[in-house]
Amino acid sequence: MFVYLQATPDDYNFWNLVMGAPLVVKALILVLAVMMLVSWFIVGAKLVRMFQATAQTRKFLRLFWAEEESGTWAPERIESVYAQIKSLSGSPLAKVFHAGYVELARLTSGAVTREGATDNIERALRRSSTTELTKLESLLPFLATTGSTAPFIGLLGTVLGILEVFHQLGSTGDASLGAVGPKIAEALFVTAIGLFAAIPAVMAYNYFLRRVRVIEAEVETFGSDFLNIVKRHFL
Repeated sequence: MFVYLQATPDDYNFWNLVMGAPLVVKALILVLAVMMLVSWFIVGAKLVRMFQATAQTRKFLRLFWAEEESGTWAPERIESVYAQIKSLSGSPLAKVFHAGYVELARLTSGAVTREGATDNIERALRRSSTTELTKLESLLPFLATTGSTAPFIGLLGTVLGILEVFHQLGSTGDASLGAVGPKIAEALFVTAIGLFAAIPAVMAYNYFLRRVRVIEAEVETFGSDFLNIVKRHFL
C-alpha cells in the first residue's frame, strides 16, 4: 500500500521554490531576475524619454511654423527660434535645427557657393539626425535580447530541474507527490520567470521601435523642410 504525502502550500511559495532548487537552477533564476529588473528600468527610462521627446517636439514645431506663417524668413526671426530652443533640448527636431542653424550661420559669414553651402547644411542635418536617432535607440537591443533569450534560459532551468527529479527518483525510488511535486514546481517555476521577463520586454521593444520610426520620419521631414527654407530665403 502506497501512502502519498500531500504537499503543503508552503512548499510552493516563491522563497521555498528558489531555495530548494539546484545550484545551477538558482544561477539561472538570478540571471533571469537581473535581466527582468534591467528591462523594467530601461522601459521606465525610455517611457520618460519618449514622452519628453514627443512633448518638446510638438512645442518646437509650433514655435518654428509660427515664425514661418508670419511672412518671409529673415535672419532675426530664425535667430529668435534658435534663442528659444534652449529649453527644448529633449526634442530631436530641435537638435537637428540647432545643427542646421549653426552650419548656416558659419557658411553665410564666409564666401561659399550656393551648392557647397547646401551640401554642407544637408550633411550637418543628416549627421545630427543620425546622432539623435542613435540615442533614442540606445538600450533597446537589450530588450530584444531579453525577449528572445529569457524563455530559453527558463526552459534550460526547467530541463535541468526535471533531470534532477529523475535523478532523485532513480536514487531513492520515492515517487510520492510530496517528494516529486516540489521539485517539478521548481523546474516549471524557472520557465515562468523566463516568460515573465520576456513578454513585457518584447512588448516594450516593439512599442519603442515604432515610436523611434515615427520620430525618424518626423526628423527626415523637418530636415527637408528646413533645407528648402534655407534655399529660398538664405542662399
